[in-house]
Amino acid sequence: MIAVQEQDFDVQSLYDSLCVANKTGAVAMFVGRVRDFSDDPAQSSFILEHYPGMTEHNLEKIVAEANQRWTLLDVKVVHRIGKLSVDDQIVFVGVSSAHRAEAFAACDFIMDYLKSRAAFWKKEVTPEGEQWVEAKASDEASLDRWRID
Repeated sequence: MIAVQEQDFDVQSLYDSLCVANKTGAVAMFVGRVRDFSDDPAQSSFILEHYPGMTEHNLEKIVAEANQRWTLLDVKVVHRIGKLSVDDQIVFVGVSSAHRAEAFAACDFIMDYLKSRAAFWKKEVTPEGEQWVEAKASDEASLDRWRID
């Protein structure tokens, strides 16, 4: 399941949906939240935009690659768009498998590629004004550990 949506998500429901009866030995999850990026978090927010269709396609490719690398039972990716404030949930990535090593690795892989390869753009909004957030070299560098030569 891949969803790009404005509304918040329920972590417990997503977790429950990852548990395949008599098969799931491990569930690894990541929940990203908006952290304080301003001197006044009450006055700060950001707007997350995406390219409809392309974003979902990019996420599908990332999940397909994870399924090729590891034996997974299920994968759930939910990414929010629109205006978000400090402490809001932004992203959920959950992976279930028979074994923990595969679940951890696949969840980490999906998050690394989502940060760098999915078509999302973030604009910070503060009392001082708005500015687009640049891609971080550290996010791109994180992909190096997943490259297969």
